[in-house]
Amino acid sequence: MTDKLYYSIGEVAQMLGVNPSLLRFWETEFPQIKPYKNKKGTRFYNDQDIELLKRIYHLTRDCGYTLDGVRDQLRTNTHLDEKMQLVQTLTQTKEFLLALKDQL
Repeated sequence: MTDKLYYSIGEVAQMLGVNPSLLRFWETEFPQIKPYKNKKGTRFYNDQDIELLKRIYHLTRDCGYTLDGVRDQLRTNTHLDEKMQLVQTLTQTKEFLLALKDQL
């Protein structure tokens, strides 16, 4: 992440490549997601919220879990952080290698 403390729902949706409506839906399904809301109701997500959203995205889109399955994984899987870190590292490595290939 960057030096920002909070990100708008649009910024987070763009980071994940999803619609903001999906983030609002996940917020209703997962009580762990608690973005800060100002008086107007505008949502602002911190780094912890974004990491949780990344986990949910990974489990639903990449691993094919249902929402119930994601809830179970979030409750029981202690190695999820390590797996997410590995996936993130591999993704970054792939992007680096593809950029390097394009430069050749």
